[in-house]
Amino acid sequence: MNLDRFRTPALVLACGSLILCVSFGVRSSFGLFLQPMSVENGWGREVFSFAMAIQNLLWGLLGPFAGAIGDRWGMGRVIVGCGIAYALGLVVMAYTDNPLSLYLGSGFLIGLALSGTTFATILAVIGRWVPVERRSTALGVATATGSFGQFALVPVAQWLIGGLEWRHALLGLAAIVLLIVPLGAALSGRPASATPHAGVAPQSMREALREALGERGFHLLFWGYFVCGFHIAMLSVHLPAFVVDGGLKPEHGMMAIALIGLCNMVGSFVSGVLGGRFSKKYLLSAIYLLRGVFILALILAPLTPLTLYLFAMGIGFLWLSTVPLTNGLVGQIFGMRYAGTLAAIVFVGHQIGSFIGVWLAGYVYDRVGSYAPAFWISVGLSVFAAIVNLPVNERPLAMRRSAVGAA
Repeated sequence: MNLDRFRTPALVLACGSLILCVSFGVRSSFGLFLQPMSVENGWGREVFSFAMAIQNLLWGLLGPFAGAIGDRWGMGRVIVGCGIAYALGLVVMAYTDNPLSLYLGSGFLIGLALSGTTFATILAVIGRWVPVERRSTALGVATATGSFGQFALVPVAQWLIGGLEWRHALLGLAAIVLLIVPLGAALSGRPASATPHAGVAPQSMREALREALGERGFHLLFWGYFVCGFHIAMLSVHLPAFVVDGGLKPEHGMMAIALIGLCNMVGSFVSGVLGGRFSKKYLLSAIYLLRGVFILALILAPLTPLTLYLFAMGIGFLWLSTVPLTNGLVGQIFGMRYAGTLAAIVFVGHQIGSFIGVWLAGYVYDRVGSYAPAFWISVGLSVFAAIVNLPVNERPLAMRRSAVGAA
């Protein structure tokens, strides 16, 4: 049976958004497992932090391969395989009793799974199916739905940990993750709009990579995304523990993570809408600068439930608002033919930042008993990212080539 006639842009957007909801929602709950797993197994926080760091690094490094395979043979197959690996990784994580098995389950398997079930790959699929005039808004909708997963599934994970203990909680999350498999199967195929436009010479993947690597803006987006990853990984894993260290309850940390997800739904959608109307690079610069302001406020203000929730709401509005803008710029500048591969390469920068952010915070805490140095570094990186996005040339390369040819 030919299902292509049922595979409309609306269906692709819905299925892709739900995959992001499940994948990112479960991933966002991992910080809740830091303390119970570390206490029961007698680990310092660096062990769990290093497992998350491996996960983030492999997520980024394997992303270009997932994007390249999907660009060539179909992203649906990649998503289905990664969904199975995600569930298996959670099962291994549930039965771990030593650092090596934690690194295998949480680090390798889930890192592999996230390379094909999160923003770089899913947004590339959606971007191909949605008309260019609605693309930025659609990317914002999908990113916002991923944020809803954080809002909805983090409390579910906390409830499972409290009611069933952490091992069974991970098995419950594995069952939820298996929803990715049928949703991914629905994203097979490629729209006619993904083929090269008339009058545009077709590119090979090697030519597209060479062209992108020769463009300064590609490298600037890479390093801006580095900072995004540093912020998100550090906060998502260590904020719950930071809250408890400051004298608040675990429920306050859970609520803060959930609030980040809730407010990010609004921020991601607004970011996508604004990205279709205004300069994406200036929006990115403003977002990174504002992140630094909110992190600075968290460091300097007394830690109370009110200040924590205000921080969560502010940082949540900015949390993933970089994603539709960065992915939108990749598609806008380089075109959609190899958007999955190119967005995944830029996302490597995000995940290198994630590796360093999540590991560094755990390392610093085990050495000095405080997260303060890591938070101050994140403030400085906010300023760096705000500056580095400004020189990006937003004009499509195809238009630049046409202008040169006409001249």
